[in-house]
Amino acid sequence: MHAIRLHAFGPAENLRYETVPDPAPKPGQVRITVAAAGVHLIDTAIRKGQPGPFPLPELPTVPGREVAGTVDAVGADVDPSWIGKRVVAHLGMVPGGYAELAVTEVARLHEIPANLDAAEAVAMIGTGRTTLGVLQFTELSRDSIAIVTAAAGGIGTLLVQYAKNVGATVIGLAGGPAKVALVQQNGADLAVDYRQPGWTQQVRDFLGDRTATVLFDSVGGEIAYAGIDLLGKGGQHLIYGGSGTDPKAVGTPTYSADELAARGVTSELVVGQAMIQRAGGDLRGLEDRAMAEATAGRLRPAVQRFPLAEAATAHHALETRGTTGKVVLIP
Repeated sequence: MHAIRLHAFGPAENLRYETVPDPAPKPGQVRITVAAAGVHLIDTAIRKGQPGPFPLPELPTVPGREVAGTVDAVGADVDPSWIGKRVVAHLGMVPGGYAELAVTEVARLHEIPANLDAAEAVAMIGTGRTTLGVLQFTELSRDSIAIVTAAAGGIGTLLVQYAKNVGATVIGLAGGPAKVALVQQNGADLAVDYRQPGWTQQVRDFLGDRTATVLFDSVGGEIAYAGIDLLGKGGQHLIYGGSGTDPKAVGTPTYSADELAARGVTSELVVGQAMIQRAGGDLRGLEDRAMAEATAGRLRPAVQRFPLAEAATAHHALETRGTTGKVVLIP
């Protein structure tokens, strides 16, 4: 089979498209003919050799932890009726997704509903799971005013949809006119280009005498600082990433506890262990909910596809914030 392999930590160009032996499912596992493999920002950190929520793998390695496709073989003790079924799975701590074939435990499988293609299913099993996990930390309603950073991204797209579904007012922030247009098409009440000077005044003019109640933040840095200033008393700053370049962007509250208290707002990291604990350790439950929302048509992921052989290009585009929606590799 063909797969992307990483032989040395470093730049995106270290991702190589190679021929490797086909994997075989062990007892309790299935093999999937991959139709789509998810790319995550964490994949780019691992590729660089940066420690994070997942341990650095032994090299060479096949990156990727989200796959969708069709079961083509099963291991011992696995019901053979799985063969031929369209499935999606998060591989957990074990990489191997950037390939034409991948193996995983049968317990990780979800059948793909008829109304989703493989790339959309991959988006929901990873990005959808995280979106539902982030939403555990707030209660959105018709009275909510939500600001979503990176609103044209994979999670941002789903957060805008979810908030609109419950009747909240949604302000989507994105970089550049093309992304702003996508946020508008996705239903945001106001879409703003945060690269333009005076964008915060545009938001204030829209809000009038109102203030935002929650800031969904995957960017950090100066955008987060500005967004917090748009929150009213009791507002929440929920951090689920740090794609910005500011050192203050990654994984820590933007303001000190005293500064937050003076503003009457809270700031917390809502991914990683915080999300797992809030879910009671049940990540499978979040996956089930994400797939159910997509099956019902309430959440529809945005997807940007790259050929598997162009994984390096996909990594570079993701790192430079040149993508929209969930990035997916197609073998």
